[in-house]
Amino acid sequence: MATAAKRPKVEVASGGEHEPVPAFLNWCRRVGLELSPKVSVSREGTVSGYGMVALEDVQRGELLFVVPRTVLLSQKTTSIRGLLEKEHGALQSQSGWVPLLLALLYEYLAEDSPWRCYFSLWPDLGSLQHPMFWSEEERKQLLQGTGVPEAVEKDLANISHEYGTIVLPFLEAHPDFFPLQARSLELYRQLVAMVMAYSFQEPLEEEEDEKEPNPPMMVPAADILNHVANHNANLEYSPECLRMVATQPILKGQEIFNTYGQMANWQLVHMYGFAEPYPGNTDDTADIQMATVRAAALQGAYPFWGQGGATTEAERHLMCERWDFLCQLEMVGEEGAFVIGREEVLTEEELSATLKVLCMPAKKFRELKEQNGWDEDDGEEDSLTLTNKTIPKLQASWKTLLRHSVLLTLQAYATDLKSEQELLRNKEARARLTWREEQALQVRFGQKRILHQLLELTST
Repeated sequence: MATAAKRPKVEVASGGEHEPVPAFLNWCRRVGLELSPKVSVSREGTVSGYGMVALEDVQRGELLFVVPRTVLLSQKTTSIRGLLEKEHGALQSQSGWVPLLLALLYEYLAEDSPWRCYFSLWPDLGSLQHPMFWSEEERKQLLQGTGVPEAVEKDLANISHEYGTIVLPFLEAHPDFFPLQARSLELYRQLVAMVMAYSFQEPLEEEEDEKEPNPPMMVPAADILNHVANHNANLEYSPECLRMVATQPILKGQEIFNTYGQMANWQLVHMYGFAEPYPGNTDDTADIQMATVRAAALQGAYPFWGQGGATTEAERHLMCERWDFLCQLEMVGEEGAFVIGREEVLTEEELSATLKVLCMPAKKFRELKEQNGWDEDDGEEDSLTLTNKTIPKLQASWKTLLRHSVLLTLQAYATDLKSEQELLRNKEARARLTWREEQALQVRFGQKRILHQLLELTST
């Protein structure tokens, strides 16, 4: 059974009739949010914080709870929906989250909000463990090489820009709706983190694939469930309501887990503040930056150059010409990455094309460039999927370039796999780790395991 991913523990208020769970359950009854008598909202028997536990055995396909659409908290249901609709044009942003964030800001601060009892189950906003609330030094120290620090820096820049150019002017223009305490960049960051960690986005229908994604929304009850890759419940959407349904049998006393999607541990830490302990996250991945493969080719992994790499101007020019060709085919980009899973390469088409173009003889590259691409059946490697079973069968030149790329990627981390393994085995040392140190360790270790496995596969 997979080890459960844990959300950070947070302090909650307690005390008699104001206890959050009874107040929330009473609110559910009032608004028509129906929970099965077989489930319970609890802090007992859950991996962390609030969760949902089976009071009786649950069969696959059984309904766990139903959330009417009127109970959802979104830009369409908030008390200020009229104002948001009126100012729709001024609230457009790159994230598309501003209307929901303004709805949350208003409802969270309003004493008479219809969602007051729902908010009582939220964690203390000051206790959120997303890396955006870590110091820059802490992110660099614990998460160097994982991709998280770079993602957080982009987030913080986008949030500050969005707040300064869209949100703050809106708040200042509507003081009757938003008190002075609403004008806080820190509070806005905290609500962004809540949307990252707790909101849901309704999937588009097949015929709507070309439309913009649906805006995020808050789904009471559904956001209580914790996450594991091997989950036992799933949220289903219908025009009138949302239903949480068991996807496998759940025994009495077991926790009910939803899935937040097929997410690697670095994504879980970035968006939710936790990682799934190894080896539970079967969706874990490691990235090899596309620019790293380019660097590896220039530094000597290219099969027709000597150990010194691309030493002449002509060789460097040919390498850049090959790379530019891959860019034109939209197989690579300056900020892109090849994604490596535990069993296969997830960006298989892009990596195959890159290895092929960078490793083919100059004459064949010229022919390929003249015909502006290749036939589907051109070459034996094109018929191979990049999995743990097929990678050892690749041409030696492909494996050499791939291996060198992995070695360069591993240099980006501050620690090596051996030290991570020793720390995981040392119970006393591990017990002294902070929450953040433990989550970062899981991210680093999982990525390095995948990269070292790829090293082994390319050395045969």
